Amino acid sequence: QMAMFIEMELNHEGYKVDVAYDGREALNIAEKNEYDLILLDIMIPGLNGIEVCRRIRQSSRVPLIMLTAKSDISDKVLGLDVGANDYLTKPFAIEELLARIRVYERNKSISNKSDEIKVKDIVMDNKTHEVHRSGNIIELTKKEYDLLEILLINKNVVLSREHLIEIVWGYDYTGDTNTVDVFIRHLRIKIDDVFDDKLITTIRGVGYVIKED
Repeated sequence: QMAMFIEMELNHEGYKVDVAYDGREALNIAEKNEYDLILLDIMIPGLNGIEVCRRIRQSSRVPLIMLTAKSDISDKVLGLDVGANDYLTKPFAIEELLARIRVYERNKSISNKSDEIKVKDIVMDNKTHEVHRSGNIIELTKKEYDLLEILLINKNVVLSREHLIEIVWGYDYTGDTNTVDVFIRHLRIKIDDVFDDKLITTIRGVGYVIKED
């Protein structure tokens, strides 16, 4: 029941999810597929989660979050010692799980950065911290640069205001998500308003995206 609930919530958030109901099945699909992240319950039949984690770590460094009803510190230490990246004790709020997943998304986006990002006629140089569009240099503040960078890295992916807040301003940011709208407006003035081809698209009720056809 918990697996079905988590699958439903993750699908609702736009994630593609595979579910295994015992340890041997989990190990089998983990070995045959490349995943961005694995959620692994310790108390599963067949091979328990600790052993599954141990075997996955023999060949993969995929981020792995352990889920368990056990709150004893020794269980947490054992899970982390065999290679888990994080540990969440049941019962937990789905919002906390989603927040932890987004941390690994953010880390992946950062690790995937290249020295130069190019989408259409806009070029971002991470060595010089300069942005050019159609050969024209665009002067940006630090936050404007960071916001544009995330949009460019995730081209064709709609990013919510909440997600952008967590990535650009940090998970502990306590301000209003309208801050994103303000900075998007600043970006549009600098990179869109003076050009015929508009880069930033608003998806009403969802967030923002830079599309590349």
